[in-house]
Amino acid sequence: MTRPMPETVPNIVAGQDCPAASGQTLDKLDPASGEVLCRAARSGAPDVDAAVAAARRAQAAWAATPAVQRGMLLHEVVLGMRRRSAELAAVVARETGKSPRDAQGETGGAIACGLFYAGEGQRLFGRTCQSGVPGKYAMTVRQPVGVAGLIIAANTPVANVAWKVFPALVCGNTAVLKAPEDTPGTAWLVGDIAREAGLPDGVLNIVQGYGPEAGQPLVEHPDVGVVSFTGSTAVGRMIAGKCAQRLARVSLELGGKNPLLVCDDADLDNAVRWVLASAFSNAGQRCASASRIIIFDAVYDRFRAMLLEATARLTVGPTDDDYYGPVINARQLENMLAAIARAEAQGARVLTGGQRLTGPAHARGFYLAPTLIEGADPGAEISQKELFGPIACLYRAAGFEQALALANASDYGLTACIHTRNFSRATEFTRRVEAGVAVVNAGTFGSEPHMPFGGVKQSGNGSREPGTEALDVYCELKDIYVNTDQADL
Repeated sequence: MTRPMPETVPNIVAGQDCPAASGQTLDKLDPASGEVLCRAARSGAPDVDAAVAAARRAQAAWAATPAVQRGMLLHEVVLGMRRRSAELAAVVARETGKSPRDAQGETGGAIACGLFYAGEGQRLFGRTCQSGVPGKYAMTVRQPVGVAGLIIAANTPVANVAWKVFPALVCGNTAVLKAPEDTPGTAWLVGDIAREAGLPDGVLNIVQGYGPEAGQPLVEHPDVGVVSFTGSTAVGRMIAGKCAQRLARVSLELGGKNPLLVCDDADLDNAVRWVLASAFSNAGQRCASASRIIIFDAVYDRFRAMLLEATARLTVGPTDDDYYGPVINARQLENMLAAIARAEAQGARVLTGGQRLTGPAHARGFYLAPTLIEGADPGAEISQKELFGPIACLYRAAGFEQALALANASDYGLTACIHTRNFSRATEFTRRVEAGVAVVNAGTFGSEPHMPFGGVKQSGNGSREPGTEALDVYCELKDIYVNTDQADL
């Protein structure tokens, strides 16, 4: 480590570590053991005000820095992340309970995202247009919005930081990042790396704390020009309403109840592998997790048996020998167990799992056994509500049309996948499925930094991050008209 992680993780405001103005802290528990891992500043509105003020002071100079130079400086930040990648991955693993291997993979993804956006400093394109008037030239240029309020989730903490911080900054905005209360150290460490790389004070400010106490004041702050949020649909609706009241720009990447279809001509071994990865990797804590597995009647019994056999072989724990680790906190675990109990009361059958793991290796952590459920009504809560855990339901379909109808029978529309050898069937699925991302013969997750990610219906508000499309979130377009006087020629 360049310097040790603080026992109490502070805010970073104007380049300085700061406690909460109230002096209060919150406990961050280790999800693998249930023990206190660290404490974090429990920030409130005064801390948000200070962070936004610091961002405003820094914004004009940062915006005046040519975009190419901004990209070069962000490249130095990414190189710092690469140099300290082992440290970053270790913090991610400790805070989330995921394995060191998975944490290192996530860190590599964050670095790739940062490299992509650092390069966009050289390609912050506007466009030139033909005017209908002689002697008149028309063009558009991109300009920053101002101060960006960034609110992220804890499921992939370093990747989520990169998805928002790098595009916001390369566009010339300054930022206030509200770190998840469950992963305070990851956000602080990225901020520390940015300071070390020479990012000007106030360009990236980080505020710790709970959503209602620190996130909401950030959303409501009159000097925050754009809010980008990743999290639940319920909170996203609230944020959209708050931003609408003051006409602030808002980007929402929300929940999913993602379907994975297994057709009668699928490679069943490959489908099993991808169902396990989509439903259970990262403890199911992905907005892109597959929680609805829709299987053609012709292969249902065979595939169900194969899937149950493969699920029984999964191990759960925080090491590289385990398939996935704990869920992020006790509250999430309790919510999942309650949802499973309600599903059983409504007639669904738990095929495997459904309980908290309580053996010697799991007793104090927040571990849920990999859970497969059968017989749930497609309209039931378990079929419609995002649970954000290692839980998936199996559904029968007579054929393609019924399977597609089941896939689309959701208020969400984030990702979807089909397993088939039929090219026409795959093409028709990608065209007709109501989702922002459609995949053939793989999983429901796996976005890449240069590609847009986002959903339809209740999975978002139409914005996309990452990809170059994220630049539209963090930039204003300005039309410029230049008129020449022919008499001066």
